[in-house]
Amino acid sequence: MKILGISPGHDTAACLLVDGRLIADAAEERFSRVKHDSHFPVGAIAYCLQAGGLASTDLDFIAIGGRFLPVGLERFFGITPEQAATLAAMRPLEVKARNLLMKAGPNLLPLDTPRFPLRPDCRFVGVDHHRGHAAAAYFSQASRDPWLVLTLDGIGDDVAASVWRAIDDDLEPITQWGREASLGWFYGNVTEALGWQHGDGEGTTMGLAPYGDATLVGDRLDRFAPVFSAGTLTQPHEYGHASFFNDHGNYHWHFPEAAAIRGVVNDCGAANVAARAQQIVEEQVLGLVRHFCQQLGLQRLACGGGLFLNVKLNQRLREEAGLDQLWVFPNPGDAGLAVGAALAAWHDQARPGGHLQLEHLSFGPAFSAETIRQLLDERGLAYCEAADPAEAAAEHLAANRIVGWFQGRMEAGPRALGNRCILMSANRAENKDLLNARVKFRQPFRPFCPALLAERKDDYLVDAGDEPFMITAFAATPEARQRVPAVVHADGTLRPQTVRQESQPLFHALISAFAERTGEALVLSTSFNVRGEPIVCTPRDALRCFFDTGLDVLVIGPFVLKKPVPPSRPKAD
Repeated sequence: MKILGISPGHDTAACLLVDGRLIADAAEERFSRVKHDSHFPVGAIAYCLQAGGLASTDLDFIAIGGRFLPVGLERFFGITPEQAATLAAMRPLEVKARNLLMKAGPNLLPLDTPRFPLRPDCRFVGVDHHRGHAAAAYFSQASRDPWLVLTLDGIGDDVAASVWRAIDDDLEPITQWGREASLGWFYGNVTEALGWQHGDGEGTTMGLAPYGDATLVGDRLDRFAPVFSAGTLTQPHEYGHASFFNDHGNYHWHFPEAAAIRGVVNDCGAANVAARAQQIVEEQVLGLVRHFCQQLGLQRLACGGGLFLNVKLNQRLREEAGLDQLWVFPNPGDAGLAVGAALAAWHDQARPGGHLQLEHLSFGPAFSAETIRQLLDERGLAYCEAADPAEAAAEHLAANRIVGWFQGRMEAGPRALGNRCILMSANRAENKDLLNARVKFRQPFRPFCPALLAERKDDYLVDAGDEPFMITAFAATPEARQRVPAVVHADGTLRPQTVRQESQPLFHALISAFAERTGEALVLSTSFNVRGEPIVCTPRDALRCFFDTGLDVLVIGPFVLKKPVPPSRPKAD
């Protein structure tokens, strides 16, 4: 069974699932180079089919994560009238149905535009937005035991929060709430009030929060957020009319309340407001989890939806919710709906009785050494070929150089996890400021994350656990705070990637080689991009970023490119 999953709306994406095995997964932004691209995912679909060695006519199902259909779907697929009727039923609006029926056909695009013709018996399946998030969360981990599933985001298909009981192939809805319960919108409004984009800058708000004191805000933010008590929405919040516009493929949202929250920011200070917003979200979600775990008698929690990109929230759940197991789908935002829709369709149609066990996110494009060599030669660039790229990179990192690392298949999701990374030694505190200023071009308070050997995690993490996806934070050990200060945040936490040899042998070899030279089995690892741009996808993207930033070295496949290093740069300890 061959299923193409599509995420519509903002952060469009596509994935390919074949007999329950994830073959490919990528967001359109990586191909278009437009952050949060909302256009029809032409590039992502073409890549997924190529990665699977399939033609579009081989597909059995198209699974769409949400009731809102991607604009242009009927044109790119050239659907039949029967398929159009199925799509119209997913979004039961008479006008939409008429439009689909009139537009259906394969000859509605310019000749040079990609087309994905389907067999007449290829079926479209619609998966409600939050069911897609829930399916991504539950069906991407191996256990078939009963789990509590919680999904939280801004809003999708008129739902902002949902609770599920999951077992085997089934997701049983328990309760859900609409826009009046949106903790995601609350956090987004605070983000806008702080001066960053709603729907993009929430990670910056989270990074600022540890520098503030929530008590200095008091209850002045409380009136802008919904309140839950004992699993009930006791204080629904009226957000008013949301305005939005599509800016070159990227959606921007605005709520009138952002201006009122900015008044609180002006009175109380940006860091203090960020701290109080973070506190409100953590306490509300923690209360929901505790209530439904007790009510349903469940101690395993799976989470999906964009709010769970908040790693500090996930840390609170791991430490304080009394759970036996916590699993956060590592691509929990709307780009992850492609996988969620495909997994929901697979379990509905095939009833396989087993789950996908997600051990990595390396589902994007890869490029051969010969392809990379040809590009470097065509550009007339000086490079050398390393017998061991991991050893070469480790040597430069030990000399305190900033290294671009481009290897293997691009990661899906918002984090760089060992394939499209910018790396540096974490042994000097000033390296954080150096990277923010010279390479990432972002605020100096923004933290960086470590990639560390899984077998050495106890050296760096309090109450250490496996965390291969950088989706939750841990308290740093006292020794780690002294030894790797560039990746310890202001509140004494780390957001780690624990790297296992069996799942990422080359990245594991790099960190091991660095450990042999420095004694530290940990490197600073951040995404290979600059602020406001998607993570690099192709070798050309990597070269652009390398030459337009303060990167010192690029290790791209087996090839090493170097720039002169400023003589004032201190070496790593």
